[in-house]
Amino acid sequence: MPDHPTDGVTVVEHALAAHYLTTLRDRDTAMPAFRSAMRGLSLILGAEATRDLALVRRLVATPLEEMEAGRLEEDTLFLVSVLRAGEGLLEGLRALVPEARIGHVGLYRDPATLKPVHYYEHLPPRMDRGLVLVVDPMLATGSSAAAAVDRVKQHGGRRIRLLSVIAAPEGVAAMRAQHPDVEIFTAAIDRGLDGHGYIRPGLGDAGDRYFGTD
Repeated sequence: MPDHPTDGVTVVEHALAAHYLTTLRDRDTAMPAFRSAMRGLSLILGAEATRDLALVRRLVATPLEEMEAGRLEEDTLFLVSVLRAGEGLLEGLRALVPEARIGHVGLYRDPATLKPVHYYEHLPPRMDRGLVLVVDPMLATGSSAAAAVDRVKQHGGRRIRLLSVIAAPEGVAAMRAQHPDVEIFTAAIDRGLDGHGYIRPGLGDAGDRYFGTD
């Protein structure tokens, strides 16, 4: 799976990722197909972002003999969904790593100021022990993602990565300025933001299209 990391950002390039992303962008994609594509893309992004997870050697008995093989330890991976759109990515990641502990941070963007407003938080303990994946499909202004990472750090998270379907250059710059230690994994960096803070060309409102509230 080739990638192009640049200054803490990895744009994941994969034929299936491109296929799923095109499905998500298409305004004629119906809700069930949108959900399916989001799940498929989350599996690819998640696999890339977790490729270097630490494993411990354990003895396992195959049907033919015993051997040593790698396993994840408890508290190796934590998933933090930025509500509500993050739930679309979370579904696939939960299937990819059922052992992961899961937390939520509720934020919405004030339409007048474009600033995040915090309304909910429930995070798992011991996040300092493993990798924390913060999932937010649209990295637009970067304000919500940065605020979510603030909460994760206050709760003990140290090794943090951000997963987004699409990022805007403005959002990438904001995240790199506020959290230079956080690596960003995305399927595309689009042209930029319009006057309303939406990513262009983008895919619309990921939460509305995923939950059918558009």
